[in-house]
Amino acid sequence: MNFQEMPSIHLLPSLVANQIAAGEVVERPASVVKELLENSLDAKANTIEVEIEQGGIALIRVRDNGFGIRRDELLLALNRHSTSKIKDLDDLERINSLGFRGEALASIASISRLTLSSRFYHEEMGYCIRLDGTDTPILPEPVAHPTGTTLEIRDLFYNTPARRKFLRTEKTELSHLHETIKRLALSRFDVSFKLTHNRKTLMALKVAQTAEDQLQRVAMLCGPDFVDHILKLNEASGEMQLWGWITQPTYSRSQPDMQYFFVNGRMIRDKVISHAIRQAYEDVLYSGRHPSYVLYFTIDASEVDVNVHPTKNEVRFAESGLVHQFLTTGVQKSLAQTSPSRVAGAPATSPSPSKEKTFNQKSSVEEGTRLGYQAKRKSKKGATDHKNVKFIPPPAPRLSIQETKQIYEALQAPLLPPEGAIEKQIPHENTASIPPLGYALAQLHGVYILAENAEGLVLVDMHAAHERITYERLKTAWETDNLTAQVLLVPITVSVSEQEAEMAEQQIELFHKIGFDLNRAGPTTLIVRQIPTLLIDANVPQLVRDVLADLLRLGVSTRLQENQYEILATLACHTSVRAHKQLSIKEMNTLLRDMEKTERSNQCNHGRPTWTAMSLKELDSLFLRGR
Repeated sequence: MNFQEMPSIHLLPSLVANQIAAGEVVERPASVVKELLENSLDAKANTIEVEIEQGGIALIRVRDNGFGIRRDELLLALNRHSTSKIKDLDDLERINSLGFRGEALASIASISRLTLSSRFYHEEMGYCIRLDGTDTPILPEPVAHPTGTTLEIRDLFYNTPARRKFLRTEKTELSHLHETIKRLALSRFDVSFKLTHNRKTLMALKVAQTAEDQLQRVAMLCGPDFVDHILKLNEASGEMQLWGWITQPTYSRSQPDMQYFFVNGRMIRDKVISHAIRQAYEDVLYSGRHPSYVLYFTIDASEVDVNVHPTKNEVRFAESGLVHQFLTTGVQKSLAQTSPSRVAGAPATSPSPSKEKTFNQKSSVEEGTRLGYQAKRKSKKGATDHKNVKFIPPPAPRLSIQETKQIYEALQAPLLPPEGAIEKQIPHENTASIPPLGYALAQLHGVYILAENAEGLVLVDMHAAHERITYERLKTAWETDNLTAQVLLVPITVSVSEQEAEMAEQQIELFHKIGFDLNRAGPTTLIVRQIPTLLIDANVPQLVRDVLADLLRLGVSTRLQENQYEILATLACHTSVRAHKQLSIKEMNTLLRDMEKTERSNQCNHGRPTWTAMSLKELDSLFLRGR
């Protein structure tokens, strides 16, 4: 090797350094808009206008009415690491602003032709400065400008063709840009937003002060169907607060494309948060579907680190396990509203396109059936049509006679009423006393219960409904009667990594709490001497390793509970009334009353809807009555 040819160490020119930084901050026009809008929001603007040409490639112009930039700070604002957001390390540990690194404007200016015009709110006139991707900016010059700032970005990536060739079509770039503004508009109801593309207005949102106005903005951005199926959420614990809207399980999507979560006003995507919400929907959402939500989480700024990713889309929590538990519990409480008694009198059908959309909570089982579990036909590429694929429950667990007897006794109240119970008929004279699911009239093909309520017709899938009732009773009995554990005749040795062994040693109490007697026997060895009874047939070594992996990755693990609940769900499925079993009117009415008292009874354990309804008005329209 010829050492004389080895390159020497040198400092990068500032322009090259900025262009490298731009590769981290600026991926596409939407990235530019995000940075500029965050600066406007940090400047206390309550009116923001965005003008776009050719998907943002030719022009991005952002105007705001914030407090502006001082004349002698205009040039400084375009230098790297110049910011008004933080001054020392203490500020960095408690970041309350959206921007803080001071890299965005410098990076954007290095790959575009930038014009910055601003008028500070204490100054009598505005000033303008221009850059063309070089290190020789023009000095600020006076310009007529209202209080606030205007940033004009032209010819994005004009001097970095290698980056420009990776941009997509105008339509695709506009779609990403529109989604970026949508997220920021959802984060700040106190700010008006306007988006114009090629001189055509695409978005015009007024300030939303009242709860009704906020819900209307959500409907405009997420669609009226989203709002038709929402459940409101508002939970607080200490300095943590979670509020916003989640959708009923029957309104699900094939992709996680309508999930908006804001931490202290910042839109983020975080694995702890995603896992917590997915856990809350675990046994009410159909397999392979994704929930939708718009949620706002506030926490002390010192408890969250937002400086973990160049695009600031990820965060890290100091107490991730505590945050996970709080989020899961909060969402589960709202999902408990999904029972017939919570939506009394609300028909479970989707409103027709001709009807005016309202923002009332509904149990839209028809919409859930269409979106939630009927598989879409595949494209012409020869893929299989899964429309008729049925759910096949897992085999029943192998339990001893005593264990099975304990499970059955946990059901507490039997489904069927004693013989001779009085059959209650529907009191037509006093509709206020009619329960939400009404009273049974007949059984259809041994599968469905036909009932009449104050609004019209109710149709119930009796097996799915009873499965949910049984499952919830089993869970309650299992949680209140404590876990039954079994000592192993032959202890199980589990080989793990040293890091996992240390985590197990730290979490000994957690394992004891959930029925495990687990101890560390060496640098990479664990000994299991006792396990929960329900997991007697489980792959214990793999389960322990999976739990430790969750603890290392998320700070929390729910795998053991999930395994236990999976077995309880199987028991519930196999002990519920089966299809084609003939029920009396008394038995059907008992099932309807149990549904009304059971949380989450709008869905079975697999996420399928348990009931639907049609109002008299909808029935009349089917037969053209009144025409």
